[in-house]
Amino acid sequence: MALQISALQDRLRRLAAYVEPAAARLATRRAELWLAFCLTAFFMVAGGLSFRAALVGFAIVAVWAALIADDKRPSLRTTDLGKSPAGGDRLWRVMVDAVPEPAVVLDGSGQIVHANRLAEELFGTRRRGGHIASMTRDPELLAAVDEALDTRQLREVELHKRVPVERRLLATLAPLDRPRAGADPSLLISFRDLTEQDRLARMRADFVANASHELRTPLASLRGFVETLQGAAKNDPEARERFLKVMSEQSERMSRLVDDLLSLSRVEMREHLPLAQNVDLNDVVSHVIQTLQPLAAGAGTTIEFRRLHGPATLRGDRDELVQVFQNLVQNAIKYGKSGGRIEVAVAHAEAAAGRPARFIVSVTDEGPGIAPQHLPRLTERFYRVNVLASRERGGTGLGLAIVKHILNRHRGELNVTSTVGQGSTFAVVLPALPEQSINT
Repeated sequence: MALQISALQDRLRRLAAYVEPAAARLATRRAELWLAFCLTAFFMVAGGLSFRAALVGFAIVAVWAALIADDKRPSLRTTDLGKSPAGGDRLWRVMVDAVPEPAVVLDGSGQIVHANRLAEELFGTRRRGGHIASMTRDPELLAAVDEALDTRQLREVELHKRVPVERRLLATLAPLDRPRAGADPSLLISFRDLTEQDRLARMRADFVANASHELRTPLASLRGFVETLQGAAKNDPEARERFLKVMSEQSERMSRLVDDLLSLSRVEMREHLPLAQNVDLNDVVSHVIQTLQPLAAGAGTTIEFRRLHGPATLRGDRDELVQVFQNLVQNAIKYGKSGGRIEVAVAHAEAAAGRPARFIVSVTDEGPGIAPQHLPRLTERFYRVNVLASRERGGTGLGLAIVKHILNRHRGELNVTSTVGQGSTFAVVLPALPEQSINT
């Protein structure tokens, strides 16, 4: 028992030898920890930083303050942040550099004390020591800087940049300390880019408008036919048969549209997920062609398949790749030459010019072709080269949009070449497995 008590006392003494210096270092770094806490709280409130990320960041700073010794520097008071030695000065600069948004620190006279890398990329070459006007001449921002320095109140202002590209930014100005002369950090400005947010909002609005329009048309047709059957054509067998056929077609069109909308939504939700399967493109394309042979036979179209001699294995999702090639081959059948030929080929391209080895699956038809001005927009939602022809053939305008999102997940691309009057080729390019050796 005495030995156990002695061992426990020895462990406690060793633990105290570590804890006491760490506590002393934390006590001497109260100012840095307080500044780190203020910056973390600011980016949680104004910058949208998650609580977990803020907690981890502050914990890292606290561990650094507790473990790194710096016995030669005096303790800092909160009011002496601008006059701190190199250690304290470096701490807040590191914090600003770690901010996941463009951030600039000004002194009490509006001079730039520090700017992180993202701010340098946004506004050009860093001009440390110059006035904020040397970085941006936006009058609203300059006025907000003067007001924030005078009133010591949090300010927000929107900026609109039109060069080199149009962007909308939200600048948040947060006072750090009482303004004084010299290079003391007095104002932190962070910039949040709202351009992507605006673009997504416009895309959602366009998507809702297009989807509602596409659904409203068949619904209006169905309602009109129902009213006619209930009224004037109530006792007309021929009209009833004709109207019921059209109603069936319209209901099928709505069903296809809803199916494609749900499919597009699922694909977008899975776009960020990693790929875990090894898939052979020869088997995938062969399965798609066998499935669509009855449809091709009904259109009098012949499908020729040239498979790759050897494995065509890549990392991917089999079901999604099946959907890609189903959409492309179905389009070739629908919009290709009636009684014509469709060629589907799987090829391998060796690594060259900095690009890795890749597979190319091409679908070529003998249809009327696509004019050049339409090619860049083919993968947009609800975009159609010929609206009437697309609807007559059961198209929803979402097939190639689904293809684009699936290929984004597979780090692939879709290349389209077409000549009016001669046909079109849709080529899917997918990266091969790095370790794979293929004999073509």
